[in-house]
Amino acid sequence: MKNRLLLKTASLLIVLALLMTGLSMIQDVVQDRIRNRDYAVQSVVASLAGSQTLIGPTLVQNCTETTSTSNGKKVEYTTREFQRLLLPDDLRHDASAHMEERSRGLHHVNAYVLHDQVSASFSNAAQYLESPKPSEPHAVVRCQEVNLAFALSDPRGIRSASIEANGKDLSVESGTPLNRYSKGIQAQVMPAMLKKGEPLNVSMKLQLVGTENLAFTPIATESKVTLTADWPHPSFGGSFLPTRREITDSGFTASWELSSLASSARQAFTRQQNLCSGSYRSEGMTYTSAEAARDNSGPCLESMSTEFVNPVNVYSLSERATKYGILFVVLTFVAVGLFEVMKQLRVHPVQYLLVGSALCSFFLLLISLSEHLGFATSYVIAASACVALLAFYASHILGSVKRGLPFALAISTLYALLYVLLQLEQTALVVGSIALFAVLALVMIFTRHVDWYAFGRNGSDSDAPARASNESQTAGQDYTPEEQA
Repeated sequence: MKNRLLLKTASLLIVLALLMTGLSMIQDVVQDRIRNRDYAVQSVVASLAGSQTLIGPTLVQNCTETTSTSNGKKVEYTTREFQRLLLPDDLRHDASAHMEERSRGLHHVNAYVLHDQVSASFSNAAQYLESPKPSEPHAVVRCQEVNLAFALSDPRGIRSASIEANGKDLSVESGTPLNRYSKGIQAQVMPAMLKKGEPLNVSMKLQLVGTENLAFTPIATESKVTLTADWPHPSFGGSFLPTRREITDSGFTASWELSSLASSARQAFTRQQNLCSGSYRSEGMTYTSAEAARDNSGPCLESMSTEFVNPVNVYSLSERATKYGILFVVLTFVAVGLFEVMKQLRVHPVQYLLVGSALCSFFLLLISLSEHLGFATSYVIAASACVALLAFYASHILGSVKRGLPFALAISTLYALLYVLLQLEQTALVVGSIALFAVLALVMIFTRHVDWYAFGRNGSDSDAPARASNESQTAGQDYTPEEQA
C-alpha cells in the first residue's frame, strides 16, 4: 500500500478492536463481582432478615355472616366471611437503629438492630362490643375475638416484642389475621378493655433485626415517626421525605409528621393493597411495587423509608470507570500520535497495542484491589503502577526520557480527571464534555502547521518532486562542444 497513513489507520483500528474486546471482558468481570456481592447479600438476608417494613398496629376481627334461604321444603345456607378493621387515630414511632455490619467473604452487608417504642390510640374501639349489622334480613353474624395486629415484612428479625393495652400486658403470638399482611405479631384484646366513651391506648416495645432498608407505613389519622441511627449515610425515600432531619459524622436523626389527608395509606390498607415501594412477603408470595402499579383496584400502600447506604460502592464506581475505558485508550493513542507526527517518529501498531493493554490492566487492578484496600487507595496504587510502566515504555518508543515524561504527565492528568468524574454525579457530564473539548482544542493547536498530505506519503514518494525538478533543470541547460568534451 502506497499510502502509509492509510495503512497505519487500518492497523490502529484493528488494535482498537482488540482492546475493546479486552475491555468488554473486564466489564464482564466487574459484573460478575457485582453478582457475587448480590449473592452475598441474599445469603445474609436468608439467614438473618431482610429489609423491614412496619405496618400497623390495627384492630382486626374475623366475622362470618350466614344467610338462610327457603327453597321449597329445603333451607339453603350461604356463608360470607369478612373482617372488621379499625385503624388508629394517632400513631407514633420512637425508633433507634444500631448498625451491625455482617459479611460473607469479601462482601459486607449493613444490618441493623431496631428498638422501636410504638404508641397508638383507637378512639372508637368500643364498637367491637356489638356485632355488626347483617347485610340480609335473615342473616346471622357471628364474630370471633378482637385481635391487635402488627405486620412486618420479615418477622424472622424479631428479637423481642411486648404489647400493653390500657396499661395491661397482652399475650403476644406470631402471625396476624390480616389476609395479605399475615406476617408479624398479634395479641388478643379482651372485651373488658373496650369501654364506651374511652379510647383504647396501645403501647408496644419491639426489638427487630433487618438489613439495609427500614420503612414505616402511615396508616393512622395522624402519624409521627422519629428515627435515630448511628449511621452517617442515610438515603431517605419512599412516598414521603422527612419533615426534619439532622445528619452528622456519627449518625442521623429524622422525623416524619403526616396527616391522612396527605396519604392514601389508610384506604390502601383497608383494601390490603401492595406496597408502593420495597416488598412484602406473605404466604410464599412477594408483593412488590411493580405489582402495585399493575393493580388497578385501588391505591398502593405508601411508606416512609430509609436506606442505610455505603457512600463509596467500589463495584458501582469500578463499573462506571470501565465505561470510560475506550475513551482512555483513544486519548492515549492521540497523545502517542501527536509525538509521532510532531517529532517525526515511527511507532509500530504492536507498541500501540502494548500501551493500550497497560491501560486496560488498570481497570482490572482497580476492581481487584478495591475489594481489599478501599476504592481511593486502590485507585492511587493502580494508577501509579500504570503511569510508571507507561513512562518507562514511552521513554523508549519515543526516543528519550524528555519525551516520555510529558507523556506520563498527560496520562496522570487523564487518571486524575477520571477520578474527579467518578466522584461527581450531577456535574459529571459537563465536566467530561469540557475536558474533551479542551483535548480536541489542544490537538488542533499543536497540529495546525502539519502537512498531512506530506505525512501520508512514503519517503520515496516525497522525494519524487525533488528528483523531477532536478531533472528538468538539467534538461534545460545548454552545453557547448568544449563543455561537453
